Amino acid sequence: MKEERINRINELAHIAKERQLTEEELQERDVLRREYINAFKENAKSVLDSVVIQTPDGKRHKLQRKEDK
Repeated sequence: MKEERINRINELAHIAKERQLTEEELQERDVLRREYINAFKENAKSVLDSVVIQTPDGKRHKLQRKEDK
């Protein structure tokens, strides 16, 4: 996520502490927050996809995704 988008999220947070946000600002904040959360999730997934587990006997294997029930 671009730094300018994160700065805008922070700016809206500061504005919200001083006064009520307008409807447009609330919608913008919600969109930016969703983008931030999605970027965070994608980053976490890529980190977890690169994790390798080594068992005591020396074998190495990648993490497996848990199947949905």
